[in-house]
Amino acid sequence: MSDFDFIASAQRTISMERDAVDSLLARLNDQFVTACETLLACSARIVVTGMGKSGHVGKKIAATLASTGSPAFFVHPGEASHGDMGMITNKDVVIALSNSGNTAELVTLLPLIKRLGVPMISITGNPDSTLARAAIANLHTGVELEACPLNLAPTSSTTTALVMGDALAIAMLEARGFSAEDFAFSHPGGTLGRRLLLLVDDIMHAGERMPMVNPDTTLRDALLEMTHKGLGLTGIRDPQGKLAGIFTDGDLRRTLDQNIDIHTSTIADVMTRRCKTVRQGALAAEALKVMEDGKINGLFVVDAVGQPVGALNMHDLLRAGVV
Repeated sequence: MSDFDFIASAQRTISMERDAVDSLLARLNDQFVTACETLLACSARIVVTGMGKSGHVGKKIAATLASTGSPAFFVHPGEASHGDMGMITNKDVVIALSNSGNTAELVTLLPLIKRLGVPMISITGNPDSTLARAAIANLHTGVELEACPLNLAPTSSTTTALVMGDALAIAMLEARGFSAEDFAFSHPGGTLGRRLLLLVDDIMHAGERMPMVNPDTTLRDALLEMTHKGLGLTGIRDPQGKLAGIFTDGDLRRTLDQNIDIHTSTIADVMTRRCKTVRQGALAAEALKVMEDGKINGLFVVDAVGQPVGALNMHDLLRAGVV
């Protein structure tokens, strides 16, 4: 065993499965278009079914469809014969996976599917099989050889079926105009959901918690405001209520290098006037990008007319899990 070339074995497997996937490109035809149009027209759910390894692939395809805007779920064909057919309605569409296209448990369901009048799409390795002939569209995913050297274990065939399922799901996503926000609603947990759903309004310091002074405030009093609010910055609001500028910890270091008297100088003398801001209602991820691009640690949130409504810093984004 110590002389066995594991790398060569892996390279052969990957090469065979890559070639199998490449072969799918030439098989995309009117059958695929019919399958997509049928799925788009479905007013209910997409029911995916398959036995064995095809069933495992089917579960993944159903999950991908469901998370990209096409309601779908998996039904085990064996269980369907013992009560779970009740989960399928005449408004659904069925996707049946079988490499042979003649899997007994699936063939048994065909009369019931036909009786319900449910459109069926098949994903098979045999375009002349029972399932393929019964389907309104058959997606041919057959392979000449499995990556298994015995040509027995489903390997290349399950890969092509999985890729074809992904092709269907993404075609549906694009045809529906499925957006990043739509995707986030299907993935509310974890970093992805937080990056796509969390707004600056949800984490900003507003009202009395927002550090803010007037232009004629002394630098000393502005520093006290910064210390009290604890964000490492303060905004400066002009007489019209708009954000006139910002003063940060970094500005303070640069100011002290100029030997400016903090007791007599006003904040208007030392503030940064053209400061970065983000609009109210923006995604927290947008605020993160502004900070990263500008190499800054905090900014103000302004409304449609430029009036400050809140402030946030990088620590707020870290605590919210956006970073």
